[in-house]
Formats: sequence, C-alpha cells, structure tokens
Amino acid sequence: MPYGQLTPAEPEAVGFSSARLGRIATALNRAVDAGWMPGAVVAVARHGHLVYHEAVGHLGPDKSTPMPKDALFAIASMTKPVTGVAGLMLWEEGRIGLSDPIERHLPELGNRRVAVLNGAALAGREPIQTVPANRSITILDLMRHTSGLTYGARGTTAVHPYYPASSNAAGATLDSASFLERLAAAPLLYQPGTVWDYGLSIDVIGLVVEKLTGQTLGAFLQDRLFNPLGMADTTFHVTPDKADRLARPLPIDPETGAPQSVPDRAQRLMFECGGGGLAASALDYLRFAQMLLGGGSLGATRILGRKTVEAMRTDRMPPEIENRIAALDPNSDGYGFGLSVAVRSRPSAMMGSLGEFYWNGAYGTLWWADPKEDLAVVFMCQVPGDLRRRFRPMINALVYQALI
Repeated sequence: MPYGQLTPAEPEAVGFSSARLGRIATALNRAVDAGWMPGAVVAVARHGHLVYHEAVGHLGPDKSTPMPKDALFAIASMTKPVTGVAGLMLWEEGRIGLSDPIERHLPELGNRRVAVLNGAALAGREPIQTVPANRSITILDLMRHTSGLTYGARGTTAVHPYYPASSNAAGATLDSASFLERLAAAPLLYQPGTVWDYGLSIDVIGLVVEKLTGQTLGAFLQDRLFNPLGMADTTFHVTPDKADRLARPLPIDPETGAPQSVPDRAQRLMFECGGGGLAASALDYLRFAQMLLGGGSLGATRILGRKTVEAMRTDRMPPEIENRIAALDPNSDGYGFGLSVAVRSRPSAMMGSLGEFYWNGAYGTLWWADPKEDLAVVFMCQVPGDLRRRFRPMINALVYQALI
C-alpha cells in the first residue's frame, strides 16, 4: 500500500469538503506565483485516513523540477518532538524520570551558575556576574524549555555568545563531546524552571538518549520510530540516491532582499543534534503526527503508551513560569507547552480546538494535531525568513474551513 498505515479516503467520508480542500492548492499557487517560495507540500489526515496530499510549485528556485509529493525538507525544530518521543520511550522503560536532575545522566551539566542580568550583562558587556542555580536542571525543564539553556542567536546579552547560535550550528560545527563541554561552561540565562526560553534543551535530551542506549540518536530513532512507522525518508543524512529530492529555498528573501539558505541535509552533521537536524517528507511526518494523535499507535504499530502521549500533550506551564512562547512566534499566543510540543490552552487568533498541539521549523515547515477534530496536518516548504510566519495562519484557516 503506497501510504503505509494511513489509508486514503474520500474527504467527504471523514467530514471534509473536497471543493474546500481544493482552496489549499489555489492559495499556495498564488504564493508561488507571487514569488514567496518555490513550492510546497501539504498532507492532511482525519480519523486516521489520508484525505489530502498535494504538491505545488517547484523543488527549487530554478523551476527545473516540479515539486514532488515525496520531496525532502530540512525540518529544523520539527526535529524536537521526534527527539522528545525518544526521551519518552526511555521514560516508559524506567530509564529516566521527568524529575531527574540532568547530572544523574550527564554529570557535566550539574552544579550550574546563573547569570545576573544586570545592565552590563543585558548590554552585552563582560564580565558576567553569576549566582548558584537554585536547583538542578531536570528532564522536565529540558522537555519544556525551562532549563535556562538558550540559543546564541536568540539574544544580545553577554550570556548568548557562550552558546551555539542554533541546533543546526551546533550539529554542523561541534561533535557531541565538544557541544556538551560548551554547554557545561556556559552560565544559564535564567534560573531553572522560571522562564520558557527557546534553546538547546531538546538537543540535550538527544545526548541523554545516546548516553543511555549506546546508540547514536539517528540509529535509535531508526530502530524504534522510523522503521516501525514506515518513515523511510526521515534521516539526519540524506543519502546520494535521494539527494535530488531535497527542496531548496529562493536564494534571496523576497521581503528583505537578503541572501538566504537552508542547510544541505545531504552533508553529514558532526553530531545528530536532536533540536534541529532531521530531513523528512510530508507523508513521513504525517505518520509521526498521526501516531501521536492516535494515542501512541499508528494502525497495529504501537510506539508509546496512551498515558505517555497524554502526558506529552498536557500543558505544563504553571502561572509562575514566565511564558515567552508568543515572543518567539506571535502565532503562538494562547499556547502553553507540554513535553516538546506547544499545547493550545486558550482561544487565539488561530482556528482550532483547545488541546491542539504543534510545533514548526525555522526553515518554513509546520505540523499540528487536533485531538478534538481527530485531525493531523503537515505543511512543508523552505522559506527560512520571517515570511514563513504568514503561512501558519494561512494553512490553519485553509484546513479548518474545509471541515463540514
């Protein structure tokens, strides 16, 4: 069967309008014609059935190849929920717990110091004053981005240069030992458990997986997740026989005129960074999303227990934690955070339901799952600039308006 365990169905059989779903391609073709992107792929499932899987535009800016449905995309931070699932597998096996201090598994990350964000530090001036951390970083902190570990490119304080700019930068320039050494030497930006701040937390979960299993993160995921779900095109390294399916962005940002690019996933990383290193097809990632929507199983294949997935998509941001998710992406207003996924906690400018969970990627990719509607959606394009933020509300509206 070409769609693995996601069997195709007519949209009307599962509560969609075929005509209204057709608006997705119409809108995306307008975006292609306007010069916003070379092309895109969208995949939608409802009640466990594939109801929409279409490609528009071209694989790259030279327009030499129509965008194939099985195109491969650098998915950036959409890697994070995948790595989160790897950590949840270890939780189910009793090998880690959410309250575990990180030094139980990676001793190098214990005994942390936290920066004092006074005027000098905020202005980017050294030396940085530090105080002892009030408590250890926990696995929960890493899963929900409250560890105090940050991204070097996400701020201008004196703390930020201590950190790799991004997950991709870390994976491309450091091996895992050097990455761990750099994190160990860096002051935390915030006290653990006090502020949601996007950064390298999930990359550390990947290191824990490698430490406890004796496998690389990619090998563990291949054995335990990708092979069982039929995610044949999801990988940290796209092999030469598949490299001609890699989507490419426009060379110039159409809004700013600045040069832009995405990493070439046909080139090996120095380590398989769990925060941003995967490439995948839309249908592969839809299988992953459908597995989570299905309470941990896809068809007869069970990856996680039902209660584990329930724990993953439960908002774990109490009022005492400063929630800065909307500062990262204004489209995330109204969301809390669970275990490596954002969770809608109140109505917002986006269509959808309370309890919907999602994440996106810095190069233009997006997915979400809505348990109330039994709906999973994956949108893939390579638009690495701020223009990508236009597409989340667009795709959100185009999918939900097609429900009947």
